[in-house]
Amino acid sequence: MFLILDFGSQYTHLIKLALSRLGYKSVIHEGDLKVADYYKWRSNQTLKGLIFSGGAASVYDGRIDFDEEWLNLKIPVLGICYGHQLLVNQTGGRVSQGKAEFGKSILLVGKNDGIFKDLPKNFVVWMSHRDSVKKLPKGFLAIASSDYSGIAAFQETQRSFYGVQFHPEVSHTENGYKILDNFCSLVCGAVKTKPWDARDFISSTVKDIKGMVGSEKIIFGLSGGVDSSTMAALLRKALPKEQIAAVYVDTGLMPHETLEEVKQFCRSLDIPLKVLNSESLFFKSLESTEHPTQKGMIIGKKFIEVFEEFAKSIGAKYFAQGTIWSDVVESGVTKFSSRIKPHHNVGGLPRKLNFKLLEPLRELFKNQVREVAKELGLPDWVVEKKVFPGPGFAIRVQGEVTPEKVELVRKATKIVEEVIYQSKIKDKIWMAFAILINVPSLGIKGDEHVENKHTLVVRIVESENSMTANFSRIAMPYLPEISKRINDEIDIGRVVYDITDKPPATIEWQ
Repeated sequence: MFLILDFGSQYTHLIKLALSRLGYKSVIHEGDLKVADYYKWRSNQTLKGLIFSGGAASVYDGRIDFDEEWLNLKIPVLGICYGHQLLVNQTGGRVSQGKAEFGKSILLVGKNDGIFKDLPKNFVVWMSHRDSVKKLPKGFLAIASSDYSGIAAFQETQRSFYGVQFHPEVSHTENGYKILDNFCSLVCGAVKTKPWDARDFISSTVKDIKGMVGSEKIIFGLSGGVDSSTMAALLRKALPKEQIAAVYVDTGLMPHETLEEVKQFCRSLDIPLKVLNSESLFFKSLESTEHPTQKGMIIGKKFIEVFEEFAKSIGAKYFAQGTIWSDVVESGVTKFSSRIKPHHNVGGLPRKLNFKLLEPLRELFKNQVREVAKELGLPDWVVEKKVFPGPGFAIRVQGEVTPEKVELVRKATKIVEEVIYQSKIKDKIWMAFAILINVPSLGIKGDEHVENKHTLVVRIVESENSMTANFSRIAMPYLPEISKRINDEIDIGRVVYDITDKPPATIEWQ
């Protein structure tokens, strides 16, 4: 067993996912967990290694009460980002604010053994930090550097302490899984068990749903995306159709084709569907609201009100939604995590619900959900469906949300999708869409000078699970066609392309 201490990183569950895929068991506990408390709960488990996660805090701000006894257990430790700095700070080294480093960086490996055994001398890693290690404690050795980090990795052989300033757990770090595997197998001497498997997940989840729901009725929100569709398939596998009801809330904020797709999906799985026309309710609730965070919170609250009313009308005591882990952690729910943005199905939930909440996919990432969907036999158009936000086009309109603005950004997004998703690069793209921003633009149309035309931002990114993303360079040859079509077909004055990675930006603009 490996113990991951969580200091608030958005990527902590990616560490657990990586270990699971590699075949190692692990548990996550909050970063201020005491050694004595851990052994009270887990006295029957032998710890092979400790992993300290990243986090938004500084080692100097005193936010996290770290138990130094973890460093005296004679157990190998791998510190990642904040954990890397914490190890240095706790053992006599020095950490200070240096040049911030976000996104891709080239790692230069100075010593190819331990965690870097059988790896090349340089490769791409993913950075996300402001503070840096400036001086190592006695007995520590720098084993890698990067563009802005003179000490991007270290080792202390006597106690088997290792630290990396970058994030090996994210998909954008080359050889990241190999680094984690080297730590677990070579440094800690751990033996692999069975890796995470979608079939096992389905079996255990169906059993849990049956045990929890029993003979009660349950409703669930069906948005048409892969998350809610996979959840629906799990519920249908676990329960007879008389107990379940899918609910599609027509908010007026979704693509026009979504409703028909939902109907087709429910027919194929023999799932009862209720469509609730709530367009006027949602637009009215968003009147005069310009702050992006408030939009998501309002939409989440309205969704729950609609679901509660319908649940009461049919006597349903349970409600299920397709929340996944990126929704949870970005909403700042874990103890030391920062709120990146409150997702509508997490941050928008009221404190008290009038039904019992089920979220069977809550601890999965998007790529795992797709594996589950495929194992359940869902069609490719569901399994491979591109990501679309639950609040819909409301979070792609800067300023007040109106039907006219929504329709404009809907049309623009349709153009972006048609160009990109009908191209040879479609399988490499995570999301492709447009954002309507509050920037007027001067222009010329038909030899006439025009003012106060809208400006649209095109955002095309590549990712594996949305926790990290890079703007797409391979999409650039398609931008002229996108721009021409938008300018010709829609009343838009200017089109610009967003070339910011995540981090430092989010994928959506909310």
